[in-house]
Amino acid sequence: MLCTAPQPLRPRPRPLWPVAPRCSSSDNAQPSPPPPPSAAAAGGIRRLVLPPEGRAKLDPRPDRDFYAFPRLVTHVDDGFIAALTGLYRERLRAGWDVLDLMSSWVSHLPPELRLRRVVGHGLNAQELARNPRLDAFFVKDLNEEQQLALEGGSFDAVLCTVSVQYLQYPEKIFRVLKPGGVCIVSFSNRMFYEKAIGAWREGTAYSRVQLVTQYFQCVEGFTQPEVVRELPAAGGSPASPLDAVMRLFGMASSDPFYAVISYRNFKPM
Repeated sequence: MLCTAPQPLRPRPRPLWPVAPRCSSSDNAQPSPPPPPSAAAAGGIRRLVLPPEGRAKLDPRPDRDFYAFPRLVTHVDDGFIAALTGLYRERLRAGWDVLDLMSSWVSHLPPELRLRRVVGHGLNAQELARNPRLDAFFVKDLNEEQQLALEGGSFDAVLCTVSVQYLQYPEKIFRVLKPGGVCIVSFSNRMFYEKAIGAWREGTAYSRVQLVTQYFQCVEGFTQPEVVRELPAAGGSPASPLDAVMRLFGMASSDPFYAVISYRNFKPM
């Protein structure tokens, strides 16, 4: 277990702008503020990866309705979280500006890593307000509007943790980075099945890795994606009776870890 000296209390993260109340009717929804004139994408889109059926969800209701109530739980196991935090420790640097896309009440960042600024995005303001690593946050449904109202090229890193499976237009989102900035998309085999896109629901572990890889390849200005995998060990004694039963049916009792990593323009040495 990593032990660190007690840290001073951080103020609660603040919204970047007032969060519009959730409305049952889209006619009454308040529009998000327009992006500043300087906002710019990292690169143009060469092609769209997903066909319409690949973007479709079983539950067509707005995602804001699905995430209306806070879920203060972790959606992956401790092994996955340890692998993710270790990857962040390896790839992120102190003093960076970080955008945590589709975040929640925890960001899994290394506790000793002092970042200049962490901005969170999500669909539930209560979850984001509970996240101690966020300096600010905003609420936006990226399946309805993909424009991020942030200053273009202002982040050293963009993170997306166990949520890429819900994005219907991912090609339009992974584009706000400084030159040399890194984007880390991590995922496992868990999902809210009715909210995952068709290409993800019907895919395999291999095809999902390839899908995220293609998201980067279809946007100009990203380096060749790098894939990191940490899979549950096949051998060894079962850790519990449940573990033995799951192995009997060919199921792993721990979450596999996948991450696809790409840099804008170049990978710093």
